[in-house]
Amino acid sequence: MEKISFKKTYSPLNSEEIIAKQKAMMDQKRFEHCIGVSETSKKLARLNNYDEDKAALAGFIHDYAKQIPNEEFIKVIKEENFDPDLLNYNRAIWHGIVGTYFIKRDLKIEDEEILTAIYRHTTADSEMTTLDKIVFVADFIEPQRSFPGVEEARKVAFNNLDEGVGFELAHTLDFLVKNRQKIYPKTLKAYNKWAIKNN
Repeated sequence: MEKISFKKTYSPLNSEEIIAKQKAMMDQKRFEHCIGVSETSKKLARLNNYDEDKAALAGFIHDYAKQIPNEEFIKVIKEENFDPDLLNYNRAIWHGIVGTYFIKRDLKIEDEEILTAIYRHTTADSEMTTLDKIVFVADFIEPQRSFPGVEEARKVAFNNLDEGVGFELAHTLDFLVKNRQKIYPKTLKAYNKWAIKNN
């Protein structure tokens, strides 16, 4: 893995401070996953004429809140006026949506495009920016991921970012349905927008 650093952090904190804060928030495996997502985000940005450094930063911090205790998520949802329906879900959804609160608080990042990409990376949405799509897909196909179909997912995503989003959503919904798990409404809307094939 290449050494992580960012030319611009969109924060009063420098690159080394952001990396140190993130490393303190998670175990080594999660940290390495974030590096993988950062590198994959950079690659997808290059393929889609997007700012590689900004994509790399958003990809790196996407899971900043992943290992925060549930009690802390619940407290923030209740006290910071998040949609109360979030209480019917869990950290799989929370670490993106509510994670933006912790990123603003701890990393001092206020850039709306970065925050929105992190907000949407756990659910997707019917409307997604290029950065939203990059982080969403990079999280799914980064080099450490290994699941049936991951090579196809990589091939699709590197060829066409929108199709990569659709592939991931179809895979995610298939998993949720097979396991009889609750589907977040925005994820269903995103599936209907990005994953339906027009035959």
